[in-house]
Amino acid sequence: MDEEKRDNGSAEKMDEICESGGVIAKKDGVRIHCLTIIGQIEGHYELGDGQKATKYEHIIPLLVSIEESDDVDGLLLVLNTMGGDVEAGLAIAEMVAGMKKPTVSLVLGGGHSIGVPLAVCADRSFIVPSATMTIHPVRISGVVIGVPQTYYYFERMQDRIISFITGHSGVSEENFRAMLRRTDQIATDTGSLIDGTEAVSCGLIDRCGSLSDALDELHRMINENKRN
Repeated sequence: MDEEKRDNGSAEKMDEICESGGVIAKKDGVRIHCLTIIGQIEGHYELGDGQKATKYEHIIPLLVSIEESDDVDGLLLVLNTMGGDVEAGLAIAEMVAGMKKPTVSLVLGGGHSIGVPLAVCADRSFIVPSATMTIHPVRISGVVIGVPQTYYYFERMQDRIISFITGHSGVSEENFRAMLRRTDQIATDTGSLIDGTEAVSCGLIDRCGSLSDALDELHRMINENKRN
């Protein structure tokens, strides 16, 4: 009977992971929702078949549920993303940044492009030393109209991203803009490619660490939150 319960519990967890890209882990009376941001962040247009995607229309209501649920004490956001839709990525980042429950992010593999705001939106951010982050100016595919209003739109969008990143991390606006303008690191674009250690040294990410480090910090924050 016990083995059957374990099998049913494992099956339920797998169904939860497949449905939402996350799972609730329970330990010592603390319940943590682990949510993954993987592949490309899908916005208003669906990506083609065969592409790993994080759908913002799934993530946003899930974050509301996590914030309001009595069964969740904190959120662990695990990222391995190539970026994607700018507005969708910023929407998710703003949602996480606005949560009252303790949040911790962990960058594994990569936190590229619009994945940078997602990496810094939590209360505490971690990155493994082998992970990388690509920082580059806003790009758009498709038809671009060559009028001043187009360049003004790009500038405003870039300012929004920079404002969010510098407001939720320790990197200065001057240093971040300098990383955007570098011409010696990316063959087909301007920008910077930094690893985990560099991300911490410039103030973009709080600490280098692994999964256990991120979980330890989240448990500490949750316990402190409960005492208060």
